Amino acid sequence: MKTKIFASLILSGLVALPAFAETRVPETRAEIQMSFAPVVKETSPAVVNVYARRLVSQRDQGPFSDPLFRKFFGGDGVFGAPRERVQNSLGSGVIVDGKGLIVTNNHVILGGSDIRVVLADRREFEAKLLVADERTDLAVLKIEPGDEVLPALNMGDSDDLEVGDLVLAIGNPFGVGQTVTSGIVSALARTQVGITDYQFFIQTDAAINPGNSGGALIDLKGNLIGINTAIFSRSGGSIGIGFAIPANMVKTVVQSAETGGRIQRPWIGAETQDVTAEIADSLGFARPEGALIAGLHPNSPLAVAGLKRGDVILGLDGKPVENAKELSYRVATAQIGSSAIVEYQRGTERRETRIKLIAAPETTARDETLMEGNTPFTGLVVANLSPAVADELGLPSGSTGVVASDVKGGPARRIFRKGDVLLEVNGVVIDSVDTLNSAVKTGEGFWQFAINRAGRVIRMQLGG
Repeated sequence: MKTKIFASLILSGLVALPAFAETRVPETRAEIQMSFAPVVKETSPAVVNVYARRLVSQRDQGPFSDPLFRKFFGGDGVFGAPRERVQNSLGSGVIVDGKGLIVTNNHVILGGSDIRVVLADRREFEAKLLVADERTDLAVLKIEPGDEVLPALNMGDSDDLEVGDLVLAIGNPFGVGQTVTSGIVSALARTQVGITDYQFFIQTDAAINPGNSGGALIDLKGNLIGINTAIFSRSGGSIGIGFAIPANMVKTVVQSAETGGRIQRPWIGAETQDVTAEIADSLGFARPEGALIAGLHPNSPLAVAGLKRGDVILGLDGKPVENAKELSYRVATAQIGSSAIVEYQRGTERRETRIKLIAAPETTARDETLMEGNTPFTGLVVANLSPAVADELGLPSGSTGVVASDVKGGPARRIFRKGDVLLEVNGVVIDSVDTLNSAVKTGEGFWQFAINRAGRVIRMQLGG
């Protein structure tokens, strides 16, 4: 009875509904027919399909691939010869310059020897790789459309996004063809995803599936505000948790491609860590925030400006810094040669200073060397560590010694990973490439060595 009375009061106008209810309900025919179609028509021609072909080596052992057979007959490949097969990967891309500049994900084209781009109108072009950046999982391609100016997307300012903003995702999921999905910005500044070195993702519930990687996340003005790169899923399909690389990060990689292809990011020469609840309490903070300086390189612009170990960075150029990964992102999206205002706290005092954003210095010659001969190191490319080399490989800025800058093949492929720091070989402390070369010559079939892999020391012994 009460429900009927309340309903009649609403109809008679004696009880007013909240204002948000009035503004959310379509009242006219035009409002009911509202559509994303105009935005899609404007933007979808700038989203492309990207195909990368790569050769992968596979050992065909036939029945001897069974673990029981391998136990008795050996698993070293005696019964099968390596063979190569063609593997194709599928992804999406976005035209960001009408002259044929295209952004996609690095994992889409990784290892590809033949990269092709198919436009929305089904024309196909061979693509040249200009930049491949593992640390951001971004790559920039170039196609040659002749005198034609291709449709391209303008890049928006991803810092202007707010949770709840409507967005569209455009790509080629599962290879079914160009597809548009809609959703909202579910969260910003996601830093615990573990996809790239620079974790500061836009989270969206717009459906993103395999094949969408490298596609566009756009706002309702038609601006590119992110590159779709990954999903969280237990089944392999979309469950409404997708992640996009912010457009402000994309801009820095595209600029590198336009200016020669070498990616250089500003360097502040600091080791930082998140301010936990315990640290915040010890510092007298009302809540956990900021990036605590745990170490500073002597050449660090922060050290030059007077910052010290134990200071907490709270902001960069007017933008708040909530944690160490956010600081890393803010620095990476700034410009070398510019300056930035750092807001920080020392003790109970909040301070500001201006720092100059510089490239990581090459304090020692790289002496990059491909290891040869008949040793476990054969096929390993090594280099002397400097802040510049450490920055390129995502290592702590204070790293010293010799690092595996690449792994080309040979025995090293089974042992080492890019970024491993060589600590010791047969009792010799490795402090330079020259020292490593001398130590390797004394091996004679017996090898003891230690490496630092992502902060963990691994010791190995081979031969003897």
